[in-house]
Amino acid sequence: MFMNQCCPKGRLAALGLAAAFWLASLFLGVSCAFAHEGHDHGDAEKTAVVSSAYPRIAARSELYEVVGILKDGKLSVFIHDAVTNEPVSDAALQVTIGDSAPIEASSREDGAYTAPIPNGTPSGSVEVIFSISAGRGNDLLVDSFIPRAEARPAAQKHETGWLLSNRATIAAFALAGLGFVLLFAFWRRRGRSMAAAMSAVVAGAFVILAAIMFGEGRTDATQPSPPDVHALSDAPRRLQDGTVFAAKPTQRLLDVRTAAAAPQTIHPAVTLIGRVMADPNRSSIVQSIYGGRVVPGDDGIPRIGQTVRKGDLLIRIEPHLPIADRTTILEKVGEIEQLMAVTENRLRRLRPLADRGAVPQGQVNDLESELEGLRARRETVRNSRTGFEELRASTDGIITSAKVAPGQVMQPQDVLFQIADPRSLWVEALAYDEIGLKQPEAATAMAPNGQQIALSFVGTSRALRQHASVVQFAIPEPPAGLNIGQPLNVMVQTGAPVSGLVVPRNAVVRSGNGENIVWLHTAPERFEPRPVRVVPVDAARVIVAAGVNEGEHILVRGTDLINQIR
Repeated sequence: MFMNQCCPKGRLAALGLAAAFWLASLFLGVSCAFAHEGHDHGDAEKTAVVSSAYPRIAARSELYEVVGILKDGKLSVFIHDAVTNEPVSDAALQVTIGDSAPIEASSREDGAYTAPIPNGTPSGSVEVIFSISAGRGNDLLVDSFIPRAEARPAAQKHETGWLLSNRATIAAFALAGLGFVLLFAFWRRRGRSMAAAMSAVVAGAFVILAAIMFGEGRTDATQPSPPDVHALSDAPRRLQDGTVFAAKPTQRLLDVRTAAAAPQTIHPAVTLIGRVMADPNRSSIVQSIYGGRVVPGDDGIPRIGQTVRKGDLLIRIEPHLPIADRTTILEKVGEIEQLMAVTENRLRRLRPLADRGAVPQGQVNDLESELEGLRARRETVRNSRTGFEELRASTDGIITSAKVAPGQVMQPQDVLFQIADPRSLWVEALAYDEIGLKQPEAATAMAPNGQQIALSFVGTSRALRQHASVVQFAIPEPPAGLNIGQPLNVMVQTGAPVSGLVVPRNAVVRSGNGENIVWLHTAPERFEPRPVRVVPVDAARVIVAAGVNEGEHILVRGTDLINQIR
């Protein structure tokens, strides 16, 4: 009665609706706060960056890197060169653990060393001393065991997050729904059917949301928990900070090598697109002058890859003779044979007379000489344009092209064979940039097997081909397997010298976003990616102009394998 007298119905209704919305907002804010608290990403909740399945110790000096892994009561020690990461297998090793006496480590077949642990697995941090005597020098490394990190069960973390987030939100929705139910009863007693209907709808919505979230929470609780991403393992993996963890046994398996970055001053290179060609002075082609039908020799037709010497018979060509020429030859042969018959008759008449001394013997001799000349003329005319044309090799080398088959009819000046000397090859490149007419500082190319090819500058053409200058280089020592016509990237060093860190070309790889990176060996079992800016030097090296400091250890072998670790 007092409420009805002090507050008008409209103002009371508005106050009730505002109170309901304030209550719902309050509980939703509390639930969000609890939900954020349940997914806290503070440092206290983070697991160790590197968690190993076994206790280990890692030490590093200017000479050596040492990693010891404790497993089954034995300490496996891996010794590597601190600069090149090359395994050291000729060392004499003594290990001192805590206050115990020094232990002589024995060498294994895989190049590692094994030392027994007298007091079992250390429970905490214990100081370990490595005394190394090897060909690279003697050294003493001291460090402490890294105890094995304990991984928190994933199911427990999942249940804790659900309790702190989903249950608080369900409670907030339930309380908000209860507030709107009370508001529905108030409006219904006052006879406000429209406001009561709206309150009922909102209350039902909150109840349905609470029921849905409660059902999802029960379902997630019954499903298996996702695996823990920080499970203990010595397998190579990409860590949260972008670095890569690779245990020493894995590094030996991948044959990982490093090098210290040292500054140099060198001429940068210009990249040209080239191809391998035969030395013009040591190659030749074989053609037929008249054309005709191919007749193989006694050893058959030479094939590609066959070695030939200068003057070797390759094939014979039976020339084609037209009918008119055949008729002319037959007429000429008949005329010569007629003269031969007349001369033979005269010779038969004069020989008896010469024997009796009636005629001089000189006339008989003249007729005999004339008869021999007529016989020779007949053979020459018969063989005219009917003899075989012999095609022989003009230079020493191997046959790189053969376009003939037995019985094939060839046209005059068709290229039948190409011969080249594989020990004398050139490279012809197109230069779209101005490299000048003078000899460059150096020129190199890369062979298919990765071998660097040294080139010798021959000359530059003053005539353009495809809007580019033609540059030719000689290969003083061609590698095996280099084929004529094979494309090559030619690196020509020219221009002003620049300073930087010179590293092998295969030390630079592409990251996931496409930028050039190198991998630094920052710890015995840790590799860090570093973006760099590079300038080409030759076919095997580049200049790191920015991104790496002097003295840092860069991965130079196995870079692609480390870059693929995820």
